Amino acid sequence: MRSVKDKREYNVVVVGGGTAGWLTAAIIAAERRAQGDQETRVTLVESPDVPIIGVGEGTWPSMRRTLQRIGLSENVFLAQTGASFKQGTRFVNWSGRGDGDCYDHPFSAPVAYASQNLAPTWLSHGGEKSFSEFVSPQSALIDAGLAPKQAMTPEYAFAVNYGYHLDAGKFAALLQTHSTDNLGIEHRRANVVEVKEDGAGGSDTDIAALRLDSGDLLEGDLFIDCTGHRALLLGEHYGVGMIGVDSVLFNDRAVAVQVKYAQADTPIASATLSTATSMGWIWDIGLQERRGLGHVFSSRFSSETDARTVLEDYVSADERLASHKLEDDAYRTLKFTPGYRSEFWRRNCVAVGLSAGFIEPLEASAIALVEQSAAMIAEQLPQDRTIMDVVAKRFNEKFTYHWQRIIEFLKLHYAVSARNDSDYWRAHIDPASWPESLKEKLLLWQQQPPYHSDAPMIDELFPSASYQYVLYGMGFRPRFGRVSAATAELENVLHEVQTQRQKLLAGLDANRSLINELLGNHP
Repeated sequence: MRSVKDKREYNVVVVGGGTAGWLTAAIIAAERRAQGDQETRVTLVESPDVPIIGVGEGTWPSMRRTLQRIGLSENVFLAQTGASFKQGTRFVNWSGRGDGDCYDHPFSAPVAYASQNLAPTWLSHGGEKSFSEFVSPQSALIDAGLAPKQAMTPEYAFAVNYGYHLDAGKFAALLQTHSTDNLGIEHRRANVVEVKEDGAGGSDTDIAALRLDSGDLLEGDLFIDCTGHRALLLGEHYGVGMIGVDSVLFNDRAVAVQVKYAQADTPIASATLSTATSMGWIWDIGLQERRGLGHVFSSRFSSETDARTVLEDYVSADERLASHKLEDDAYRTLKFTPGYRSEFWRRNCVAVGLSAGFIEPLEASAIALVEQSAAMIAEQLPQDRTIMDVVAKRFNEKFTYHWQRIIEFLKLHYAVSARNDSDYWRAHIDPASWPESLKEKLLLWQQQPPYHSDAPMIDELFPSASYQYVLYGMGFRPRFGRVSAATAELENVLHEVQTQRQKLLAGLDANRSLINELLGNHP
């Protein structure tokens, strides 16, 4: 690797395409350009033999900033990925406290959340409204299937916070075109057949170059492993193992299917729909022309056949879906082992995406982790070998923390459920399967609601507001409730929630209507 004084070209090599590879390459290239760096070259090499798994995907609001950062027009993105607007997740049948129970985890924080914790007030009012409805206008918009902004709103701006639902295969194709045409990224289609080390070799030696099956030798200063579960560089070459979490979160399979709408003008849901079953849960993601659905389950507690049957029943029961047009092989099974790498950055190699780990699709954290990983690499791209060791150490510490918080937060969805209808749920609500950090928080929350001290990092993936939405949506109530005294300031905040709700309901169009307006798809 060059020294600070050495002005030769700096080579970043991304191995693997798909969403993780192309998004990482684009973020790095865009950041270096913004910094006026003319010397850093980004090359992406991907195997022509590995297909992209194109299931419907959900993003977080962070994707808006990412798309802006890499210079993509929002309307181009919507048009070429079949994307729709996502305002959060609606959970059905998760709490076990009544047939058809439902709650929302919206993307907008409670009104005035920076200075006011409305949870004590909601608890003292006896929970007459759902928590999300009490503290935010966004649940009402999800109910009504409305968009997060108006047609005249500038790209990426909003009335309420939003992310996207998108087709992962189309998104990767768009990123590839944009990256090669506009960001100067070199694209190689080839298989890596040899990892050449710098010097004597071994786990304490940098990667010097990759030998491709084209015969080329691809040299680099930094190698980014985006080769999926295989983890060709970090896993196979360096031998960095996984930390399994299947004793905490049991899901390791998903049966997925893509189904077109029965009618072209079928409304598009404004949130991901997550419906719990006796053996797992079903995701339901609405895109412009179809819905992506999948039944996530654990092979320890149910068979693939049973999981598929439940999903088939879910699809066939929905008249808005053209289920009669499905091919025999439309359903496919995805397998994964929940866990994350014991180390993400070793020497001059860092893993991003599935190479770094995967837990389960709940709360759609996978792409958000790619965004955060790529952003840190891009912003702190080490220009000297000794600096790289410091960046790597901080990267490993930061993302170990993030993975542990993801596990804790996802487990919360299961742990406080009252469902007792299967071995699957009984195992999840057994405190023996809870992370110690979650046990401590649930004990503390018996006397005080979650707030800023429960998610202290400035770049938390799940802020304390997210914990509130899930905790109280699932029906948790503290043993030691404290009555919140009414104040003029508090009354003003509650009035603001109501005012915003009425204004937004009156001023926003349906999700599909806004997309049609933006893309010129007028009937």
